[in-house]
Amino acid sequence: MRILILGGTTEASGLAKQLAGDARFSPILSLAGRTASPAAQPVPCRIGGFGGVEGLAAWLKHEGVDVLVDATHPFSTGISANAVAAAEATGVPLLTLVRPGWEAQPGDRWIDVNTLEEAASALGETPLRVLLTIGRQEIAAFKAAPQHHYLIRSIDPPVPDDLPTDAELLLRRGPFSEEDELTLFRDAGVETIVSKNAGGAATYAKLVAARALGLPVVMVARPEKPGGHRVETVEAAFAWLEARLSDHRGAPSERGV
Repeated sequence: MRILILGGTTEASGLAKQLAGDARFSPILSLAGRTASPAAQPVPCRIGGFGGVEGLAAWLKHEGVDVLVDATHPFSTGISANAVAAAEATGVPLLTLVRPGWEAQPGDRWIDVNTLEEAASALGETPLRVLLTIGRQEIAAFKAAPQHHYLIRSIDPPVPDDLPTDAELLLRRGPFSEEDELTLFRDAGVETIVSKNAGGAATYAKLVAARALGLPVVMVARPEKPGGHRVETVEAAFAWLEARLSDHRGAPSERGV
C-alpha cells in the first residue's frame, strides 16, 4: 500500500516510524520545507509544496498513491483543505490524524481568544515580558502591541520585518521539560505566555510550568480543520491503515503491480 503522509508533526513522524520496515506499506513523508533543518526521518521524504489542489491531485495520480494521510499541524487548515479536495478529485481515501487539544486544568489562568490579533490585544496596555510560543509564521500580529518585550521561541528565526520593536529570539527545538520551562520563565522574567492550542506532549510542559508559577496563558483556539476519516493517535491511524489492506489487495491495480 503506497501512502503519502502530509507531515511536520510528532504524529506524522511517529506514524512513519511505525510503517517503516513493514513490507506491507510503502510510505512517503511530505514536509512543507518551512524548517531549515528538519529532523531525520525513517522513511523517504519529499520537501516542498505541491502547487495547490491540482498539483497535489496530479502527484497522487502520478505516484500511484493508495491512501493519503493528513498528519499536519492542527492549525494548518490550508493544506488540509487541499488534501480534502485532492482526495475527492482522485478518489484516494483520506485519513486525518490530528491530536486532541489541551484542556484547562485546575490552577490554569487561561485567557481564551480565537485569533492572534485577539491575543495581541488581550495582553493589555501595561508593558509585559511575553513569551511567544506560536512558531515563526505569524509573529507580525504582535507589532500591533509594541509596548511589550517579546521573547520569541521558534526553531528557525522569523522574517526580520515581522518582528515587534522589542523582541528577543530564542531558537530551540522541543520537546521541553517542566524543569527547563521553569528555569526559562524565572530567568527571563516571563510574565505572560501566548500559545496556540496545538495539543500534544512535546510542548505541554510550558503549561505545567505556567500553572506552577501562576502565570497567565493567552490561548489561541484551534480553527476548524477540514479532513477525512479522523483519528487522534498514531495507533489508531495504523489500525485504520491495516484494516484497509484487504480492500487494497483485492482491488485491481492501475499500475500493473
